[in-house]
Amino acid sequence: MKNKFLKSIFVVTLGCALFVSCKPKDSTDAVEGDAASKVYVAPGKYDEFYNFVSGGFSGQVSVYGLPSGRLLRVMPVFSEDPQSGYGYSEETKPMLNTSHGYVPWDDQHHLDLSQTNGEVDGRWIFANANNTPRIARIDLKTFKTAEIIELPNCGGNHSSPFITQNTEYVVGASRFSVPADNDNGDVPINTYKKNFKGYLSFVKVGKEGELDLAFQIVAPGVNFDLSHPGKKESHGWFFFSCYNTEQANTLLEVNASKNDKDFIMAVNWKKAEEYIKAGKGKRIPAKYAHNTWDEKTQTAKSEIKNEVLTLDASELKDICYMIPCPKSPHGCDIDPTGEYIVGSGKLAALIPVFSFTKLKDAIAKKQFDGNYAGIPVVKYEAALHGEVQKPGLGPLHTEFDGKGNAYTTMFVSSEVVKWNIKDLKVLDRKATYYSPGHLMVPGGNTEKPFGKYMVVYNKITKDRFLPTGPELAQSAQLFDISGDKMKLLLDYPTIGEPHYAQGIPAEKVINNGQLKYYKIAENSHAYATKGEKETKVVREGNKVHIYMTCIRSHFAPDNIEGIRVGDEVYFHVTNLEQDWDVPHGFAIKGANTAELLIMPGETLTLKWIPQKKGIFPFYCTDFCSALHQEMQGYVRVSPAGSNVPITYSVGTNLPKE
Repeated sequence: MKNKFLKSIFVVTLGCALFVSCKPKDSTDAVEGDAASKVYVAPGKYDEFYNFVSGGFSGQVSVYGLPSGRLLRVMPVFSEDPQSGYGYSEETKPMLNTSHGYVPWDDQHHLDLSQTNGEVDGRWIFANANNTPRIARIDLKTFKTAEIIELPNCGGNHSSPFITQNTEYVVGASRFSVPADNDNGDVPINTYKKNFKGYLSFVKVGKEGELDLAFQIVAPGVNFDLSHPGKKESHGWFFFSCYNTEQANTLLEVNASKNDKDFIMAVNWKKAEEYIKAGKGKRIPAKYAHNTWDEKTQTAKSEIKNEVLTLDASELKDICYMIPCPKSPHGCDIDPTGEYIVGSGKLAALIPVFSFTKLKDAIAKKQFDGNYAGIPVVKYEAALHGEVQKPGLGPLHTEFDGKGNAYTTMFVSSEVVKWNIKDLKVLDRKATYYSPGHLMVPGGNTEKPFGKYMVVYNKITKDRFLPTGPELAQSAQLFDISGDKMKLLLDYPTIGEPHYAQGIPAEKVINNGQLKYYKIAENSHAYATKGEKETKVVREGNKVHIYMTCIRSHFAPDNIEGIRVGDEVYFHVTNLEQDWDVPHGFAIKGANTAELLIMPGETLTLKWIPQKKGIFPFYCTDFCSALHQEMQGYVRVSPAGSNVPITYSVGTNLPKE
């Protein structure tokens, strides 16, 4: 039996190698003849859609326009960004704080836009951190990370940050089950089955977007992969794919792939809320960081919290149910009606589609096939709507067009397949280049998809772009799905390693009250300098605070003396501009940090500890005017213990005649 299984793994692996190394026959003529006209956006014109794309190992979120594929912005979220100073400026450092201390990087996999009545609304986009488990909220008025909350008791927050139809909750779950944070984690790894648990986190989202870890559900120690919420009739439920039901702790490619079926876990979160109101929850110690950005003070703060409310799925028998799903399921996607639940088994040769109506009926009739770790297992056939037969090899993820069709990526056979949700018949298939992972239809995971475009995010690039050495950019491919057949329109390179993405009509974001600049009068930063007359340099022991302004085309002050080796120098720089798209940069020689990129009306702080005496120039790093090159200044650094007094000026420190 074991040899037979290993042979099957070998066949799949060999298939992967063949498919990613051989160019499909139609790779040169797969693009439609009118593709160029369909993706052309004239100079000065806007794209039809925003496309928000996860950055994977970059830790950031990139923003593209569709259909042009033009890169518009990279938004720093979970990783330091030397371009903007995110994670380097004193104001933004707290955003990257965790219970483990300051963490300068993460692995950002999935995104979800806020929704109202099951439709994307353009207020916020949520992002997950996979390595050090966190969820971020990005404000689409400013395109800035507004909040990050850490998820305790969790290893690998992969099944995240998916939201309910009115943005009541955003969820996360353990990709890597571990002992709870407050348990004795110093246990042998091979005691996995006894000591390791999974945790499903339900984070409440307030009216202004504020995040609060409402409760966690203690689950069996499996690997939770992906999730999506119910819609309409299935609203109140969440569905999580999970694998490694063998509970292996080593060589998972073999030991976690033995079972013919793993599970999709159906979670009745409305019932969980009822149990919490009835006092059934248990509070346990758990340290986690909650970081927030204050637009008024333009400063972040980090708070460490110390407990979390939990419910145990094995004790409360009617909040979680296991649905068998072949084999090592990855994607778990819910159609726009909320009736159909699509499981995508990475090692399966079919796509199972489950019915929420049949699932409810099976639960009511107790059509169970035993239990898994104390959780009822619904009989496969009792919940099954049907199976898509021979869709391709290696099904991963599914999106929907709102017209009764589903689109699934096939990693091994390098294609995307279109099929009908009700009769489960394959309608079309198109080659992708190569080995697609996630795909995105704007609104494709909501009740109202905008079924015009689809983007497929490929994992292998090979020969699609000009070669750039061993490391190649990831490849995205844009398809027109407005007709019966999918049409390839465009290839474009992406930032980092995209996983899931989101798309939204541009007007929903443009018209959401986007901020163009900060009003100086409303700047409540503790060190804001609202005019040149307020500039000053203040020594407090070995700390020196420089209250500085910048405007086209000078800094004030621009001559500073009396700084000593070893001083902690804080440049609090306020951009006095009150016009859109006039940022200023700030950098000083020898600073072991990044530049500041300061938006109009904003104040940011750079900390600098000079290590040697001398004259240190500083300058504007963002070209701002015809006299940009003249926008500079000097700091004089004297030896430690020097008696050179603090002096500062702009325009007056002229040579004596």
